Amino acid sequence: MRSLILKKSTWLPYLMLSPVLFILGAFFIGGILLAFLQSLGYFPIIGLEKFTLIYYKEVITSPDFMAALGHSFYICVVSTLISTVIGVYLAYYIAGLSHKNKGIDFLYKIPIAVPHIVAALMIVFMVSQGGIIARLVMKMGFISEPNQFPSLIYSKNAIGIILIYIWKEVPFITLMVYTVMANIQKNLGEVALTLGASKRQVFYHVILPLSTPAIMSASVIVFAYSFGAFEIPYLLGATYPRTLPVWAYLNYISPDLTNRPIAMVISMIITVLAIIMVWLYTASLKKLVRYKL
Repeated sequence: MRSLILKKSTWLPYLMLSPVLFILGAFFIGGILLAFLQSLGYFPIIGLEKFTLIYYKEVITSPDFMAALGHSFYICVVSTLISTVIGVYLAYYIAGLSHKNKGIDFLYKIPIAVPHIVAALMIVFMVSQGGIIARLVMKMGFISEPNQFPSLIYSKNAIGIILIYIWKEVPFITLMVYTVMANIQKNLGEVALTLGASKRQVFYHVILPLSTPAIMSASVIVFAYSFGAFEIPYLLGATYPRTLPVWAYLNYISPDLTNRPIAMVISMIITVLAIIMVWLYTASLKKLVRYKL
């Protein structure tokens, strides 16, 4: 009887969510299936009814593919690493406060509520060659003309894009890691301090190792999101190289519908790479937990 009650309590939430999950799953799986068929050249609306791998070959052998792939990884890796480091230390600082500071709690969550397009406009006004910072630097006499200010947007270094991702990702990582760190600090951190450990030792030998699963979870989420997002690179990115999502979007909206299979090939590559990243994260996390145990 008890086992039946446990089973019922385990499956009840899934049964209650099943209608919504079914609809979302149908759209998700249906979208991927449609994209996969079109990537294989099956697009009857324009007369393409034969399956072929020619579009995959065209994309992979294109010099633009490696440029887009490298540019996408560059933006995602740099922004994710910086955001993770800042987010972890910010979470540790907030978790170490003796009393919850409502001001800090409010300020670091503001970027989460700001849309990416608004953040893009903010970066343009702040760090473009005609922006506020460039004019302040000119007023201070470091440069004589605004165009002498380093180009941080619409350039290959993608500094503007990275800055937006950092500004948006740090609060998310902080929010995910803070709860874990606060519990560890309260339960084990205080014990370690009582036994004579320094705050530095507590952080690096107690809190950070035990928070690693949460840190990895947060970082892989923001990495996958940055890798698949197109709006910020589309608005602030260089003409060349493009990121993979922007390249796919430009082919998708092309008036020439024969470019649609190419867009779907790029989308499928992004999907596969995202799945590989999640798999690597899961495998790494399992090995990490097994090593600690």
